[in-house]
Amino acid sequence: MNSNNKAEVVIVGTGVVGVLIAEQLLNAGIPVRMLEAGPRVARAEVVENFRNLPLALKGDPSSCYPPRPWAPHPMPSSENPDDHYLELSGPDKYAQTFIRYAGGSTWHWAGTCWRLTPEDMRLHSLYGVGRDWAFGYDVLEPYYTRVEHQLGICGPSDPALQWPPQRSAPYPMPALPFSPGEQRFTEVVQALGYRNIPTAQARNSGMPYDDRPACCANNNCVPVCPVGAKYDAATALARLEAKGATILTDAVVYRVDTDANDRVEAVNYFDANKLSHRITGKIFVLACNGIETPKLLLMSANSRNPHGLANRSDQVGRNMMDHPQLTMTLTLSEPYWSGVGPVVNSGIMETSQGAFRSEHAGAYFRYNNFARNRFVTFAALKKGLVGQALDEEIRRMTACTADIVLAHEVLPDAENRLTLSSKKDWLGLPRPAIHYDVGDYTRRSAELYSLPIGRKIAEAMGATDIKVSPKFAQSKHIMGGTIMGLDPANSVVDPDCRAHDHDNLYLPGGGAMPSTACGNSTISMAALGLKAADAILRQLQKA
Repeated sequence: MNSNNKAEVVIVGTGVVGVLIAEQLLNAGIPVRMLEAGPRVARAEVVENFRNLPLALKGDPSSCYPPRPWAPHPMPSSENPDDHYLELSGPDKYAQTFIRYAGGSTWHWAGTCWRLTPEDMRLHSLYGVGRDWAFGYDVLEPYYTRVEHQLGICGPSDPALQWPPQRSAPYPMPALPFSPGEQRFTEVVQALGYRNIPTAQARNSGMPYDDRPACCANNNCVPVCPVGAKYDAATALARLEAKGATILTDAVVYRVDTDANDRVEAVNYFDANKLSHRITGKIFVLACNGIETPKLLLMSANSRNPHGLANRSDQVGRNMMDHPQLTMTLTLSEPYWSGVGPVVNSGIMETSQGAFRSEHAGAYFRYNNFARNRFVTFAALKKGLVGQALDEEIRRMTACTADIVLAHEVLPDAENRLTLSSKKDWLGLPRPAIHYDVGDYTRRSAELYSLPIGRKIAEAMGATDIKVSPKFAQSKHIMGGTIMGLDPANSVVDPDCRAHDHDNLYLPGGGAMPSTACGNSTISMAALGLKAADAILRQLQKA
C-alpha cells in the first residue's frame, strides 16, 4: 500500500525539539504533521512496567520502555551482542540510551538544564581548540529564556547561584531544596573553595505548572516521573493535537526524497505492518536525535546525493560527542543520606571554566542524589549476610556511601563517526555503527585535573574507601553528527540549523552543537529548536 499525504510542515520525531518547534508553528497557524517511529503510551503503563522489573534491571533507564520490533533502540541490559541496536567500536564505546517512543527520551531524562556560558561557545577563539559557534551567547540567550518558561524550569533567584549569571529573566519557579547529603556536600566543598549550586531543572518546585503537579520528591525521576511533575515531551502531545497537529506513531521514516532542484519533497515511512507510505510537504524537520537523524540522512542517498542528504561536506555522522564521565564511589565514615528530592539537584560548575582549556577539558562535579538502597543491596548480599545482619548492612551502606560524578567536555573530532552497519533491523534497515574515542584532551583532564580535585573532595568528605570507575562512561547526551557552521565545506547546517545543501530541510537539536561544555545538553538543543522554528516561520512568510 502506498498512500499519498500532504502537509505544510513535516516533523520527524516527537521529542522535546520536535514538540517545541511544532507548537511554535501551530501557534502561528501553520499546520504540522509529526511522525514518531515508536508507540504512544500512557504514563501509568510505564510506571507499572518499572514496578514489575526485577531489582537488577531497575537501574537501566530503558528497561521499562520495551522497544517495538519495528522501532528498536539501545537496551544495555541485553546480554547477547547480536541483539544490540548500536554497533560500537573504538577506544571508548559510544554506548548511548535513547527511546523511540512518542515523547522521546525526555521520558527518562533527569530534567537537568544547565545553560552554556559565553566562553563555552568560543572555544577556538579563546583557547585555540575545538570550534566556535556560528553566533554568540547574546543570540542564544533569549531562546534559553523562552525554553525555561515553556518547559517550566526551576532555579535559584540569586545571580551568584545561577549558571551562568548572564540572563535576561528569572526562572519561572524557585530552586528545590537540597537533600541532607547535598547540604553536607555543599558545606564540605565550600571549605575547599568550591560552590555547589542548585541545578536548574525542568521540574515543578512546590507548585503546579503547565498543567503538571508539583514535585513530590519520590526520587524516581529516572527512569520515569510517576506523577508528571518533571517535564517530558509526552505531556505536550495532547495540547499539540488540540491546536491542530496530526501525530502519526509507529511510523518509521526510512528515506527522505529530493526533487530535481535538490529540495526535499517527501519522507517515506513504514508502518507496523511493514507497509510503505509517503508524505509530501513544503518544509521538513528531522528532529529524531543525534543518532537517528544522521542515520536517516545517510540512508537517503540518491543519484544527486550519493553520500547521503546534506552531506556534500562529508560531515554527516562525524563529530559525535557526549560528556564522558567518571564515577567515584565513596565509603564514608559518617552518614550523608542521599535520596530526598530529585536525583540531580546540584553541581559544581565553576570547574568547567578556565584558561586551562587550551590544554585539557573542564569538568563538572555532581553529588548523585539517587537513593542508595538499590545500589548497595547487591554489595551487601555478596558479603554472604542474611537476616538482621543483611538488613543492618543495607541500612549502613545506604547512609554511608555516596557517588560523585565527574563529567567532562570533549572536542569535535571528525574521526568520531556514525556510519551504516551491515547488520539490519526488523524492517531491513541498517543499524547505526559508531566509532568513538574521547580523545587526549579529555583524558588529560582526568589525569591532571578532575580526578585530583575529586580525590581532594573525597578526602574532605571523610571517605575511608574510594573506588573510581575504570573507564569513561557516556552521559547519554548525544551531540554532533550534523554539526553547525558558517562554511558549507566543513559543516552540515547553518546558524538556523537549516541544511546547507537543501533550503527546506532543518536538522535542529544536539546534532548541530559545535561544542559540548560539561553540563547537560537538552536546554541548548531546545533553544536551537526554537531558533529554527523562528527561521521556518520567516521562510514560510516569504514563500
